[in-house]
Amino acid sequence: MTAGALPSVFAIWKPKGISSNEALTRLKKMCGTKKAGHAGTLDPLAEGILVVGVGRDGTKALSELLLKEKEYSAEIMLGVRSTTDDEEGEKTYRDVSKIPTQHSVERAISHFIGEIMQVPPRYSAVHVKGKKAYTRARMGEAFLLAPRPVQIKSVEILSYVWPKLSVQVVTGPGAYIRALARDIGEELGTGGYLSSLVRTRVGDFTRKNVIPFEALYGYESH
Repeated sequence: MTAGALPSVFAIWKPKGISSNEALTRLKKMCGTKKAGHAGTLDPLAEGILVVGVGRDGTKALSELLLKEKEYSAEIMLGVRSTTDDEEGEKTYRDVSKIPTQHSVERAISHFIGEIMQVPPRYSAVHVKGKKAYTRARMGEAFLLAPRPVQIKSVEILSYVWPKLSVQVVTGPGAYIRALARDIGEELGTGGYLSSLVRTRVGDFTRKNVIPFEALYGYESH
């Protein structure tokens, strides 16, 4: 790829298997800059759009981008709980005698549309008395997370074949898709966790104007 100058704010496609901070560290090395940030974390097991800001102007613009609407393609595994609410955690399988119908799933989802109170995952970066929740969880500490107001704008069922439920979700800032997957499973009485997640949009950034992570080699920052 021909070398060129990157804009101060742009979107990369974070691959599965690395954290958002790891992606940012690699980005800094690629661009030869010490100042960079991102507008919303993606878990290591997730992939998709990560909006980043480079340099003073870029990082300053991120505060507004944090408030932008986000869109996800998610797969929820029903009939099982996970300690982390995703694929990484310890699983507890439920004996489900009656498989939920499509109508039951639609009804359960409807309870989580709009302005809702959501309890973040225990394995999250939410601070609990000065320490991140995932740090306390890994140390085996007992603690409670307070529910927080979030906005789930829409949840569209893409496919449902027990035990896999695929949905497209549009949210406001601060919503956890892991928590949404967990809560839908609990509402159904089956348990559930997030088995796959792809972030497909942040504000006006979509797949059409994203830079593949590996394509950053050869670029230079302003």
